[in-house]
Amino acid sequence: MQPLHILLLIGAYFGVLLLISYFTGKNSGNDAFFKANKQSPWYIVAFGMIGASLSGVTFISVPGWVEASQFSYMQVVLGYILGYLVIGTILLPLYYRLNLTSIYTYLLERFGNYSYKTGASFFLLSRVIGASFRLFLVANVLQAILFDALGVPFWITVVITILLIWLYTFKSGIKTIVWTDTLQTLFMLISVGVAIYYISGGLQIKESNLLAHLLNSELSKTFFFDDFKSANYFWKQFLSGAFIAIVMTGLDQDMMQKNLTCRNLKDAQKNMFWFTIVLTIVNFIFLGLGLLLTQYASQNGIDAHKDQLFSVIATQSDLGFGIAVFFILGLIAAAYSSADSALTSLTTSFSIDILDIEKKYSPLDQVKTRKKIHILFSCILILVIIAFKYIIKDESVIAKLFKFAGFTYGPLLGLYAFGLFTKFKIKDKLAPIICLISVIISIVINLSSQLYIYITTDNTWRISENIAKELYYQVGFEILIINGFITFLGLILIRRK
Repeated sequence: MQPLHILLLIGAYFGVLLLISYFTGKNSGNDAFFKANKQSPWYIVAFGMIGASLSGVTFISVPGWVEASQFSYMQVVLGYILGYLVIGTILLPLYYRLNLTSIYTYLLERFGNYSYKTGASFFLLSRVIGASFRLFLVANVLQAILFDALGVPFWITVVITILLIWLYTFKSGIKTIVWTDTLQTLFMLISVGVAIYYISGGLQIKESNLLAHLLNSELSKTFFFDDFKSANYFWKQFLSGAFIAIVMTGLDQDMMQKNLTCRNLKDAQKNMFWFTIVLTIVNFIFLGLGLLLTQYASQNGIDAHKDQLFSVIATQSDLGFGIAVFFILGLIAAAYSSADSALTSLTTSFSIDILDIEKKYSPLDQVKTRKKIHILFSCILILVIIAFKYIIKDESVIAKLFKFAGFTYGPLLGLYAFGLFTKFKIKDKLAPIICLISVIISIVINLSSQLYIYITTDNTWRISENIAKELYYQVGFEILIINGFITFLGLILIRRK
């Protein structure tokens, strides 16, 4: 596929997004930017949330994970179902009852201003890093298949990507995103279907035998109950998945902002129900694609692994022009569907939670301030993504993303759990300290589970990862639960008598 073809595809796709932005952006103010005037159809929100949840991380990393981890990721996905049940039955009723614009306003009413600002700050940090992870992955692929050939530096690729997102979100925010995410989800799912069609054909697998082929492969092993010390042990991943869903959807302004644009609680709950079903199926499809990609690479001597697997086969194999076109289309859709809502939610949270613009600014100044913040976070995302270029080397991005989420979302989990399941008040000024201590302790626990020192026969010190895997418990995604529990215990210590 020639660079000119890719540029034309990106241009056409971006033109469609601008067109949607034009029609949704008429007569839009802050209420449209933050809440879409609470007029979004629930089924549109549900379908669009699939693309935002999957993003470029799922599109690239999940298929590349199968070679090393088989279908163990489905254990996490099954945990999501439990997490989404908690969101639909506990968190959504709370948010609608309080009529929130930012979900972190709950912490203000429950504990006080320090807890409120702490929760919002942890979200801002989490979302900046999370969105940058996702965009870094996609920008890397676009750099390899397009911009390197054109002699364009990586930093310019990143600037262009963020600029395009800013252009179609700066006016109407979430009101536009509800509709653009729907289109982007559709393109992403079509591209995966096309990829499966081409690759299964290349492996000479008949469509009627495809499911049986996937289920009979050794790579499709899903459940791991053998070793509780292992990072992919079922109950560790299932429970981690449940809590990941709760914090990365239910306690995340990015995802909840879409739910809060529904007309009422009943519509928002219907959205969560159908979203859960479809997302579970779609994740299985992505893993199936990863299995086929792994087999195709093995049979054809293609040296591509992890996050490079899908892109190399789609753009450099002999499968044809069609799979390359739809891979690029799906990749672009994945990039924009996660980044546009992230940029909007960051703008919303900083405006409402940190600056209190609804209380301290006139209506006209609110709009001006919101636009400046939108530009500010666009610049922050650019800088963080470029920094990642020199930090991330060889590990799948999805693993890093979930592990990092455990450190930054853990305090949010502890704060909300304490607020919902106890009636205690706390010494509000101490809440930031408790949350920071919880993160530090969690990092120490995580590091101590990975590196172990032993004495060799010649009395020298060595660090052995293999011995650690055999003899010691490995902390995986459950670091999120540990972090939240430590925060919860810390809040008990500072409760008011």
